[in-house]
Formats: sequence, C-alpha cells, structure tokens
Amino acid sequence: MYAVLGASGHTGHIVAKNLLARGQKVRVVGRNAARLQPLAAEGAEIFIADITNAPGLTKALQGAEAAYVMIPPDPTSNDVRASQERASDAIATAVRHAQVRYVVSLSSVGADKASGTGPVVGLYNLEQKLNLIDGVNILHLRAGYFMENTLPQVGAIRMTGSTAGPLRPDLKVAMIATRDIGAAAADALRQLKFRGKQTQELQGQRDLDYTEVAAIIGNGIEKPGLGYIQLPDEQTKAAMVQMGMSENFVGLILEMAGALNTGYMRALEPRSSRNSTPTTYETFVAEEFVPAYQQQAAA
Repeated sequence: MYAVLGASGHTGHIVAKNLLARGQKVRVVGRNAARLQPLAAEGAEIFIADITNAPGLTKALQGAEAAYVMIPPDPTSNDVRASQERASDAIATAVRHAQVRYVVSLSSVGADKASGTGPVVGLYNLEQKLNLIDGVNILHLRAGYFMENTLPQVGAIRMTGSTAGPLRPDLKVAMIATRDIGAAAADALRQLKFRGKQTQELQGQRDLDYTEVAAIIGNGIEKPGLGYIQLPDEQTKAAMVQMGMSENFVGLILEMAGALNTGYMRALEPRSSRNSTPTTYETFVAEEFVPAYQQQAAA
C-alpha cells in the first residue's frame, strides 16, 4: 500500500492518480476530505491528518510500504520557517514510527545548501531529518522552478502590459511542470528501485529565462512582443503582499530569487534523459496559462 501526503496538491494528486491508474492500493492524506473526494472516486482510501501532527501522520503512514512526502507551501504564514520545521519533524517522526520502507520526498534544486535559499532551506532540513532514519530507502526529488510559479503573471500583464518579477531577465533556470514531478514520483514509487539515501534532480524539458518565458506567453495570448521587467525587491514585495502573501513568506521568496540570480542556488547535475521531463513551457502556456488568462479576462 502507498501513502501520499499532500494528495490534493499539484504534485500529490498526480502521484495518487498515476498509482491508482496502475491498480495500486493508495491512501491519500490531507486536511480537507472534500478536496480528496475525486481520488476516493477512483478507489483511494481517504485519511484526514495535519502535516504538522506527528501522531496523526504516523497513523496515516501505518501499513504503507512506500510513501510520497512533501511540505505544502504556506504563503500566508508569519513564520514560514517555523511551520516548515514542524512539518518536517512530524514527517520524519511518522516515517520512523510507521516503519515505512521506501520514501520519495519532494525537494528542490538548491536543497544542497543549509542557508541563504529562502524556503528551500526547509527542504534541506527535511532531507537531513529523513536521512537520519535507519532502514529506510529514500529518494529526494530535487525539482526545478515550477512552471506554475509563472501563473501570477496573468495579473501582471493585465495591470502593466508586461511580465515582471525579481529574477534577472537573462537568468536561465530549469523550469518544470508539476505534473511531471508527480509522474516521476509515481514511477519511482511503483518501481521501488532506489536504495539507501539518494537525490535526483528534475530539471524540466529545458532551461528558460524570463525573456523567453514572456515571448512564449505573448505568443499564447496573442500579444507578440510581450516583454519582461526585472523589478526592484521592494516593488516585488509590495505586489506579492497585495496578492495576499505574508511579508515573511515574501522575504524568503526574495532571498531565493537573490540566490538564483547570483548562481548560489542552481542545478548541479548535468542535464540528461534521466533528469529531463517531457512537458514544454509552450504546452504549459497553452493548457494552463492561456485558460487562466482568459478566465480573468472574462471576470
């Protein structure tokens, strides 16, 4: 039996759906039963637990041979790092006490660094805590920059006529669709070929900079020549806080952006067929960005 944490989120629901489609027994774990209902309709067992509650998570993982674990983002928290630590403590405790034999964890490019990478420091700590557990085979999937992180550009384009953000316009980053992360995690769980404590990067289909991102979006929404503006941190912060994010969360995002801009945080593995994934940014724009843009236009 497989246990999937964050099963109503971007990656977790793909993990669960892929395993269910292959006839596997899956327990989906989350805080909201209604959001897990579509997976229950496909045959999953629902288990309600909070990611920071170690006894609840231990029960959720009890009897599972393998588990997908992750720390859900908490953009409204006033102490993101503290909430990350509570979650990683609970996850590690649950894996240990439930005696799960195989774990795939959602990590990130940059999780090799103990500091200076914003929210990714929480994933470094999750890796370290899981690695201390004896007798568990663990695969940390260090994913690149989520393509979904570009969806807020819908609002930026509406307001300013341009895409905008804190990253350098010429900075190439490994961009990945979350569907591909979920698919890779499900494959690793289905095959269970990993042993010991391992890391693997997931770098997406190719590296892109925001100038290229803007051009691809522009083609998708019929605004050829759409540009990108690198904003000062204070301007970025004001815009993100206005979107409902806490100042604490935004500060960490800006720290991560700075780490990316300087090259301190970057992919370490040479690009290969093993760490590249199929979904192009053009496909993501057509299937995800354009509908979001049109929906806001209609609203």
